Amino acid sequence: MGGNLISADLKLAGRLDARFFALIEAIEATGSINKAARTAGLSYKGAWLMLEGAGNLAHAPLLETATGGAGGGGTRLTEAARGLLGAWRTLQHEQREFLRAQEARLAELPALAGLLRRMSMKTTARNQFAGVVEALDLGPVSATVTIALKSGDRIVSTMTADAAKRLKLKKGKEALALVKASAVVLVTDFAGWQLSARNQLAGTVSRIERGAVSSLVALTLPGGMTLSASVTNEGVESLDLKVGAAATAVFKAYAVMVAAQP
Repeated sequence: MGGNLISADLKLAGRLDARFFALIEAIEATGSINKAARTAGLSYKGAWLMLEGAGNLAHAPLLETATGGAGGGGTRLTEAARGLLGAWRTLQHEQREFLRAQEARLAELPALAGLLRRMSMKTTARNQFAGVVEALDLGPVSATVTIALKSGDRIVSTMTADAAKRLKLKKGKEALALVKASAVVLVTDFAGWQLSARNQLAGTVSRIERGAVSSLVALTLPGGMTLSASVTNEGVESLDLKVGAAATAVFKAYAVMVAAQP
């Protein structure tokens, strides 16, 4: 199991975080605030502001400047700063061990671990649905994957055969279907016409977030899941979309990205 299901941000005194200690460690290594700032990804001014703020709270200098001599000049950590850095390293080690132990505990709870894995992906795609591969039609060039959701709905995705092989897709494997809100078209009345799009999910408008140019329309499906569509404000008005109105979310199979654990 991956080690990213549990994470925690470590801070001392509520403000001394990893950036501060990366700066301190870089000063210890280089003997230069200018070089340390670049190493830690900070501006020279930003580094000084961070050091001065911490020094004011510590009531003791964190840095000392040496000039000339056999050891050369430069900036060094004071005893107070070395004490802070030592405490940080100790706590970091103990935190890693604690998180590792909790990851091991999760391994004994596969249902919970699976839930967290499904929730751990970070993506700009508004719509993410967890399901199981119900069918896989693998051709020489392309592949069609059907993902069955717990709600009973199904989402069909088209991808290259190489992509399906790389994801090691097979019947019964857990997978995520990702669809951008901009790829979803809402239909309120088919007027007897049929569409070629493979994915057509009927639901009820549950929320409309109106913006300057477009609106985000949330559609609640019968199984309780929510699907979002990005619709122009003109489209919202022309379809007379309102909370409680029936609508169908339509999107093509090639607009569906699939994610799977290796």
